[in-house]
Amino acid sequence: MPDDAAAATADEEETAPPGAEADEAPRRHGAPVTQGDMEVLHPSREELVDVACALRDEDGFAMCLDVCGVDYLTYGYRRALPEGIEPQRFEVVVTLLSHERRERLRLRVQVPAHDATCPSLFDVHPGSEAMEREVYDMFGIEFTGHPDLTRILMPEDWEGYPLRKDAAIGRIPVQFKATKDAR
Repeated sequence: MPDDAAAATADEEETAPPGAEADEAPRRHGAPVTQGDMEVLHPSREELVDVACALRDEDGFAMCLDVCGVDYLTYGYRRALPEGIEPQRFEVVVTLLSHERRERLRLRVQVPAHDATCPSLFDVHPGSEAMEREVYDMFGIEFTGHPDLTRILMPEDWEGYPLRKDAAIGRIPVQFKATKDAR
């Protein structure tokens, strides 16, 4: 082994965190990272705002492209989550963009059914306001700290959340103008 390679290996060993194992998932701003079509961070609900702030301030992810919800109630397959991340019924998925790096990044936050809440990213990315309202309206996931968490797509008197897998399939009668004997 050349001396330069030996020195580089020694430096890497010295900078490894104590107790780190070889098979431990890589981390970015404290959140486990997986790689698919783009880099995916898996922060907890408690870490979400801090990770989003660090990504914006330190890494240049200044634009929130999307906030969406997923209901895994009837999903029968193993989900690709790093070790230590417990799968929950709901997931909030946030897509961020860095113009400087020309890179997209995804945040996947597990949200349990018994406490379907997630902190709002409104203070970090003000453009997420309407997207969080859509997730609330369709899935019932409440975003704590949101300035106006009200329905945005469904009527105010609508009961339930239509994109939940356990939502009843409703029927809204259609009335046509030309029919006299509507059923």
